Amino acid sequence: MCGMCGILNLDNRAVDRDLLGRMLGTIRHRGPDECGLYVTEKAGLGHARLSIIDLSGGRQPMHNEDRSVSLTFNGEVFNYIELREDLIRKGRRFATSSDTEVILRLYEEEGEECVQRLNGQWAFAIWDKKEDKLFLSRDRLGVRPLFYASTGQRFLFASEIKAILAHPAVSRQLDLSALDQIFTFWHTLPPHTAFKGILELPPGHSLKVKGGNVKVWSYWRLDLSRTGTSPYDVLGREQEYADRLGGLLIDSTRIRLRADVPVGAYLSGGLDSSLITAIVKKFTNNPLKTFSVAFHDSEFDESRYQKQMVSHLDTDHHEIRCSYDDVGRVFPDVVWHAEKPLLRTAPAPMYLLSKLVRDSGFKVVLTGEGSDEILGGYDIFKEAKIRSFWGVRPDSKLRPLLLRRLYPYMQDIQSQSEAYLKMFFRVGPQDLSSPLFSHLPRWEMTAKLKLFFSDAVKSELQDPTPYAELEDQLPAAYRAWDSFARAQYLEAAYLLPGYILSSQGDRVAMAHAVEGRFPFLDYRVVEFASTLPPSLKMRGLNEKHLLKRFASSLLPESVIRRPKQPYRAPEVKSFFDCDKGAFRHDYVDELLSPDRVREYGVFNPAAVQMLVAKVRRLQATSVRDGMAIVGILSTQLLIHQFIKNFQIRTDHEADSTEVAYVHHG
Repeated sequence: MCGMCGILNLDNRAVDRDLLGRMLGTIRHRGPDECGLYVTEKAGLGHARLSIIDLSGGRQPMHNEDRSVSLTFNGEVFNYIELREDLIRKGRRFATSSDTEVILRLYEEEGEECVQRLNGQWAFAIWDKKEDKLFLSRDRLGVRPLFYASTGQRFLFASEIKAILAHPAVSRQLDLSALDQIFTFWHTLPPHTAFKGILELPPGHSLKVKGGNVKVWSYWRLDLSRTGTSPYDVLGREQEYADRLGGLLIDSTRIRLRADVPVGAYLSGGLDSSLITAIVKKFTNNPLKTFSVAFHDSEFDESRYQKQMVSHLDTDHHEIRCSYDDVGRVFPDVVWHAEKPLLRTAPAPMYLLSKLVRDSGFKVVLTGEGSDEILGGYDIFKEAKIRSFWGVRPDSKLRPLLLRRLYPYMQDIQSQSEAYLKMFFRVGPQDLSSPLFSHLPRWEMTAKLKLFFSDAVKSELQDPTPYAELEDQLPAAYRAWDSFARAQYLEAAYLLPGYILSSQGDRVAMAHAVEGRFPFLDYRVVEFASTLPPSLKMRGLNEKHLLKRFASSLLPESVIRRPKQPYRAPEVKSFFDCDKGAFRHDYVDELLSPDRVREYGVFNPAAVQMLVAKVRRLQATSVRDGMAIVGILSTQLLIHQFIKNFQIRTDHEADSTEVAYVHHG
């Protein structure tokens, strides 16, 4: 993985190399091994390198022989060996053994359609001098980030927003409509970001700037239209489907071990990461070093399951134990890297885990992300199934009892009365007809946090919900899909790239220059899973049925049968010391103070103080209270860091004395 940025001056003005260097300096954490700039006429490309493949020959920006095509690339192309061999057969010559050059040569051969042949995770930019064109692309599932902005006669792009904000032509303003989206969905809807005028290239999209025009298009989209296939179509063929899934996962894992540096693995103790680690153990010769997060608080700790898998797989294991204080201490750094408000503290322990990985001498880890989204592992899928079942017979006294089967790890839900559960998970006629049916309870609970918004913010947000924009983005055939498929799509197409792979993934891993690789998100695995009927994903209320069938020969029965416990982290207690009756860190007290809340203007000072008083009385124990504290505090941090006091935070200023190599066109 790497960091990249660039400037295209549409008025043909020469690019300011020092300014490009300062932009690159903001993201040197993504690529501490080397950095380079390429400046030619009106275009400039910057690259901060994390060396993983072809350590000596893969430096960037990279060019073809006559420098008519130049590339800066963040990511990995895992099928680069096969693509390279094919291109050599077609007469292409290579100067390096890097996957970067494979993209360059493939673009020369196939132009913008080259992305269709890539199996990997990428964000890249190509300056085509002959065509006078800038071409950008982002991977199918949105593993790697890519942002851009048009300001006057300048087009800017970067791996992180802070690099764009470093350009003096870019204003730093919070986008309130994006904030409205985050306080509903937990993430923005692409192309929105938390900042006005700065856009995100959506997953599976490419972009072209030519002749002063910016064109964005989709080259791939998750298609779950076949998920509703009748279970009779696979009757008696379940093992065949399990074998096909397993074969794809084995190959996906194998090619994600391609690197010229050691590759480790995250091991949470759950099914997904345990299975990936077991595949590495059984089907490759890769030495195993694994990493995990443990918690002092037993409510969140999974270390006993992790130890069981370490013993079973005989891995060289490293663990970091997180206290409440640890989470609160690093939270400002997490917000700085996430570049958006957060409603959960879960990214903070992952930030600490990536530091452990880097301190252990590793740059690359395999993880189990993506399995729940594509193979039906989340409780929200069970919830939607029960609510839909109940909605057909709303007067049934037995069907609502199934709600007790939901979220067994959340005492706040389990301790509620049956009347409360019926009210919270209610199903009205209008709900059943909504294309967003599966997610309405979650989003409506989150949206209640907007009661903390100031009057000025409420008045600016005309539309009471951002649902309409989301519905406008859904595939044309979405409403005809099976209800299970619709729920999966909302998770995989939105929450996965918008939060899990970004705030909880790329951003906190790359803060310490650690690259995550995701075998479950190989597009071949995703496309195969999208054809499976719901009965092979969730059998009754048993999640990931087909995956468990494949895993049965590789993992202990106790891991396969273990009730799912999603990864979570402590919230209110991470910021408030119940024993001392005080906030753990000065920044919390300062940013939640009435004066600071009033100054920043997003939240109602009186409402925030009522919440703070509730915390001090130790009464803020609900899920909503925790989300409110985290959401308000992270928003205040975002404003403080990026709008009120923006400074380039880097140990490596990419200026004229530090840039390792500079090319001029």
